[in-house]
Amino acid sequence: MTRPQPPRASGGMFAARTNWNLKTNRLSEALARHRAAGNPLLDLTASNPTTCGFHYDHHAILQALASPASLVYTPEPKGLESARRAVAAYYAERGDDVAQQGFIDDIILTTSTSEAYSFVFRALCNPGDEILVPAPSYPLFDFLADIQDVKPVRYPLVYDYAWQIDFAALERAITPRTRAVIVVHPNNPTGHFCSAREAARLNEICSRRQMALIADEVFLDFALAAEKPHSFAANTSSLTFTMSGLSKISGLPQMKFAWLVACGPRELKSRALARLEVIADTYLSMNAPVQHAAPALLAQRHGFQRQLMERVRQNLAELDLQIARQKLCSRLEVQGGWYAVLRVPATRLDDDLAIALLETRNVYLHPGHFYDFPGDGHLVVSLITPQTDFRKGIEALMTMY
Repeated sequence: MTRPQPPRASGGMFAARTNWNLKTNRLSEALARHRAAGNPLLDLTASNPTTCGFHYDHHAILQALASPASLVYTPEPKGLESARRAVAAYYAERGDDVAQQGFIDDIILTTSTSEAYSFVFRALCNPGDEILVPAPSYPLFDFLADIQDVKPVRYPLVYDYAWQIDFAALERAITPRTRAVIVVHPNNPTGHFCSAREAARLNEICSRRQMALIADEVFLDFALAAEKPHSFAANTSSLTFTMSGLSKISGLPQMKFAWLVACGPRELKSRALARLEVIADTYLSMNAPVQHAAPALLAQRHGFQRQLMERVRQNLAELDLQIARQKLCSRLEVQGGWYAVLRVPATRLDDDLAIALLETRNVYLHPGHFYDFPGDGHLVVSLITPQTDFRKGIEALMTMY
């Protein structure tokens, strides 16, 4: 995994925002050497569901993409109404309270959640304004913020038998230039769902400080508990932007279908949607075949999610079984998502441990610092890895202790 560093002062003809340090990190270099040598590899970082052995209804997917309606160009800034109705039906089926009149008009279709972030950042922020982002979390935010001339500022998630937001630290991080708080629900990679109590506190802070709430819910459907977690798509207490898409929900990242839902106090929501519609109209990026196929592609989620959650549970059980056989490693609580965080003895840098695992055990996994863990002693593994590779990889990891 190449992890460019934040931009520094630029020279020459290129913008400072793109002046990243593109030097390959040590783990990526080690992985490249490993593969070039033809060595076996147990990859515990799997994130692409289309290559993990899940079954898809190929006929239904391809048939949905062959709609004759796709031959007619019907530009709609927010996206075709039929596709937005399919998104609204998804929330209604989950049991979220989105039955209010005009909900489909609160939905804007985008090609990805990354594009949805760019729309929201452009609507909320002037150059140099700040967005609060959780840590640990995935490193995408730095680049999305850099490209939009926004400054990401961390607020911590802390672990004490379970993950929780450190609200004292979050409030200390707010400045006059803070425009929004991002909550990843559930977080990647910690698997922490924002509780109802935490959501209420976030609403209170955002309302009082005139900030927006941005909820990334791409892993929302992958909860380990039987009870479905709430969605922020029906939040009315503060201006809220909720995003998700087919990439995770239906395991179809190649279809490039995502969405953004605006909600909150009526006047603020109306003003936000007016701005977002102009931004969306400027790009008109969503393609017709995928929009017409949206109902069928969303319907694919049921079979896909059953398969994925079965694998997640089996891999978690295998992980717990192997951890129980020794006393030096542990697993942090995970409420949902596709990943697990291991706590291991911090006898060396996480990078050094990851490289040693690759070179001596043929196991590739991510060190915690990739996700902004505050110290060494954390490893992140993917729970959607095929079971045989997962079992062998964890066995090899445990031999290090």
